[in-house]
Amino acid sequence: MGIENHISSLLYRYQCVVMPTFGAFLTQIKPAFLQKDSNSFFPPRKQLSFNIQLNSNDGLLASHIAEIEKLSYEEALTAIEEQAKSWMKTIRAEGKLELADLGTFKLNHEGKILFIPEEKINYLTAAFGLSPVIASPVSREVMKEEVEALESEIPFIITPERRASSGIRPLLKYAAVVFLSVAAGISGYMFYQQKGYSDAMVRANAQEEVSRNIQEATFFKSHPLELPSITVEIAHKQKGNHHIIAGAFRFRENADKKIAQLKAKGYNARYLGANAYGLHQVTYGSYSNPAEALQQLREIKRTESPDAWLLSER
Repeated sequence: MGIENHISSLLYRYQCVVMPTFGAFLTQIKPAFLQKDSNSFFPPRKQLSFNIQLNSNDGLLASHIAEIEKLSYEEALTAIEEQAKSWMKTIRAEGKLELADLGTFKLNHEGKILFIPEEKINYLTAAFGLSPVIASPVSREVMKEEVEALESEIPFIITPERRASSGIRPLLKYAAVVFLSVAAGISGYMFYQQKGYSDAMVRANAQEEVSRNIQEATFFKSHPLELPSITVEIAHKQKGNHHIIAGAFRFRENADKKIAQLKAKGYNARYLGANAYGLHQVTYGSYSNPAEALQQLREIKRTESPDAWLLSER
């Protein structure tokens, strides 16, 4: 009959499934969380537990088995009680009992029964298809720290060249230009003397050459070109790395419809992007303060959707 399979099937729809004379399998919704030591993100899930004290028949399991197996209620209840006795006998005799999709029962050194739930099964239907995601740590901060450490060991400063109208460097430039101009004038003077030109003509030509070179050197003092102003529209990026997830959709148009619905209700909903599985995520809103994000998550789970969960980006 596989009673453990019937129990597993009911746990997708109910929070508590009682195995008469044996105990109760309980589920509690656990929100998504980050495991820092492995950099793994885990989706929300139903955490499975077991209570041996809750063993009174509530009719749920017997009615389900009677309907599926085409038995009478009494026959189903008898089969459950016999199976419960068999399970308890196995635990006492072998000290261990493994139930598929449920977990493992063990006896401790004090003779008490311990239950270890099966972690591979997620009974939360809202998180169907979601699996843990391992994220690689971002190295930007590490590289920044390495650069800062290098700068502290070898300090240097790079400043743009100042083209001011006054100062030591512009004066040195003018002095260099004047020196070159004078040298050129003297060379021309000697050349003209060798060619037999008059002293007056040599001086005039030398002065004209100096004036021309100084005028060409005024680019050191010229004002910067005035370029037309350009208006650049910068897309506003919503602040906050804590997102309350409203759902993940296979098609983008369904995500857009969800965003429109949430905005109509007053939420600051937006499209968060596609996750590693290609599902388009929609968020009720994003927050920079984790305490505020958790407070809003509780309110949304209470009033809007119990399946909402929190995604925090590093």
